[in-house]
Amino acid sequence: MIKRKPNRLRDYDYSQDGCYFITICTKDRREWFGGVENNEMVLNQYGKTAEGFWKEMPIHFGRVEIDEFRVMPNHIHGIVIIRNELGSQVGNACMRSLQRRYPP
Repeated sequence: MIKRKPNRLRDYDYSQDGCYFITICTKDRREWFGGVENNEMVLNQYGKTAEGFWKEMPIHFGRVEIDEFRVMPNHIHGIVIIRNELGSQVGNACMRSLQRRYPP
């Protein structure tokens, strides 16, 4: 297995307001979502399903908006915007231990 350098900020609360660039890769980088033909991405049924789920994210998570995204043969790139209004938060911030949230 390839060792990757951690790319998340230590102790950063990713449920807070902000724009987040996300990449989701398929297992073993297999090309499940389609292929590139004539320099254009052509989605297969799995790619269309992945695209549909990405577009539905705001329906399931009311404080989440989606911006630009691309489905590639073996991954998805996208920008997710979190807007926490009225003090509510996305994610499980309220469920984390106090030690995690407030290190000594």
